[in-house]
Amino acid sequence: MEIHRLESDLLKDPLEYRVYLPPCYDQQLQERYPVLYLIHGQSYNDEQWDRLGADETADKLVASGEIPPFIIVMPRDRNWGQPDEDPFGQVLIDELIPLIDEQYRTMPDRRQRAVGGLSRGAGWALHLGLSEWELFGAFGAHSLATFWSDAPYIRTWLSEIPAEALPRIYLDVGDRDRPPILAAAMRFEELLTQLNIPHEWYLFPGYHDEDYWAAHVEKYLRWYSQPWSTTD
Repeated sequence: MEIHRLESDLLKDPLEYRVYLPPCYDQQLQERYPVLYLIHGQSYNDEQWDRLGADETADKLVASGEIPPFIIVMPRDRNWGQPDEDPFGQVLIDELIPLIDEQYRTMPDRRQRAVGGLSRGAGWALHLGLSEWELFGAFGAHSLATFWSDAPYIRTWLSEIPAEALPRIYLDVGDRDRPPILAAAMRFEELLTQLNIPHEWYLFPGYHDEDYWAAHVEKYLRWYSQPWSTTD
């Protein structure tokens, strides 16, 4: 796992981020790889997905041939404001993604790029996956905490995406999660169903905690990487 810092004029402190490279990255030097951006929850940092075992799980599944190799980027959001107050999203879009595509052998195409997150990070995944749909072919919202400033725009964002370009969407939440989180996930799922937008929805047993997320990391990684198995 690599740990880096990105200096940005938009941020008071450097953006810290971790990069997971698949086991074959340094052996197959002509290969290029899809990229998955994973965002942590509030009060956590870029180490969270690492602690939940995302890298070990990816190594295991890649080594067994069950999923294709891909890169994972785990950035740190230090601020807890709404997207119109927190420049994290803008820095990720305008600075981090171009940097990753420049420094690593990525496949710089929306079909080979996905974003996911936990809790507040799931709110970011929804925000970026819809408002910046040209950049992401899929997003996953795990225990979704929707940004209140995004709520009025979600239906509009969905309606503005061409039907043939709709991102893949994965949504899950624990049945004993905090009531506002559970309600947010269910409202978004109901909206997707109402608009006939394809998505995967899971109401699993569990709470709003790392035990819940760790139990589903393997399922998450299988879902994100599924279309990359057939990439031309």
